[in-house]
Amino acid sequence: MNNPRSNFPALHVTFAVCLALAAVGVTFCSSGGSVPAAAAPPLPTVAAAPVRLAPLVQREILPGELQPFESVAIYPRVNGFVDWIGVDRGSYVHRGQLLARLSAPELIAQRAAGQAQVQRAEAQRVEAVAKFNSDQGTWKHLQAAAATPGVVAGNEVEVARQAAEADQAAVTASVENVTAARAVLRSITDTESYLRLSAPLDGVVTERNVHPGALVSPTPSTGNPPLLRIASANRLRLVVAVPERETAAIPVGTVLSFTLPAFPGQAFHGEVARLAHEVDPQTRTMAVELDVHSPQGGSNLTPGMFPQVNWIMRRSQASLFVPAGALVRTTERTFVVRFRGDRAEWVDVHPGETMGDQVEVFNVPGGSLAVGDLVAVRGSDELRAGTVVHPQVHP
Repeated sequence: MNNPRSNFPALHVTFAVCLALAAVGVTFCSSGGSVPAAAAPPLPTVAAAPVRLAPLVQREILPGELQPFESVAIYPRVNGFVDWIGVDRGSYVHRGQLLARLSAPELIAQRAAGQAQVQRAEAQRVEAVAKFNSDQGTWKHLQAAAATPGVVAGNEVEVARQAAEADQAAVTASVENVTAARAVLRSITDTESYLRLSAPLDGVVTERNVHPGALVSPTPSTGNPPLLRIASANRLRLVVAVPERETAAIPVGTVLSFTLPAFPGQAFHGEVARLAHEVDPQTRTMAVELDVHSPQGGSNLTPGMFPQVNWIMRRSQASLFVPAGALVRTTERTFVVRFRGDRAEWVDVHPGETMGDQVEVFNVPGGSLAVGDLVAVRGSDELRAGTVVHPQVHP
């Protein structure tokens, strides 16, 4: 059985230690010591990127249409029957080449009548000249004889003079009749030349609507299509409808590539040559033409194809660019969050085009965004103006 007295020394020691510790604590507090305060929380870190200046180069696929550089519908100039036609759809022709011959029987009769009229007018002229020469000779003789008094009466000389002048007027009229008759005959001959239809340009026959024996007319109508249609084969127009926002800087002379569904894997090229300088109010696009050279037999480019054009848009001057996520849009404004030291501020901007992961921005009137400014990579209206943060430049 344990003796309570035997544990007394241990309890005594423990109590002494506790008193000593309490004395030390009292001494520490009385000497002015204090417990250290908690450290301030660190600033939030926000990814940032510098505003950069770069030229806008944007590539876009635009649909286009290949059209012939020149296309002519061949109609006859006179009514007639097709006597012969020497070309067909797909035939290559050269300027001045005979395409078809027509026949018009009434023109043969008109030419015969015109020739007869010329001969009749020429006979009348010869007769008038002969009469003038005769009457003029008589007048001269009478005038010479009148120099001797009493030989010829003065009235006879006057009558002869008037007859000669009348004959001279008749000669002038007969000459004019001959000229008019020849003009009529020449007109008929020219009309006959219209019976021969020639190619007005180098190209290919894309349409043929008549055959020998057909009656043709010079008046275009639904029931009277052209005899032939010829389109230039060596040069084409590639017409592209360019959106209004891309018409400010269209580089004339730029060579662009295009592809065609009919020729997968092949690239063709054309040069920007002409601008419409007018925006279509319905589609808000401007027609731009590219010249495409297609040597005869050298390629299979044909009018009517719909290519895909690799359009390149460039600005005439460099623009400011920020990360695409930096742009913040609200119902009231569009802005980026810029950092001045560790403090955030909102800067209003106008957005432009997107180039890769960057977006083009423009200062609003009075705006101050500049090259090198740090902006939040992911802008948000929750990052209020005046907030103190630690911007970390995004690699």
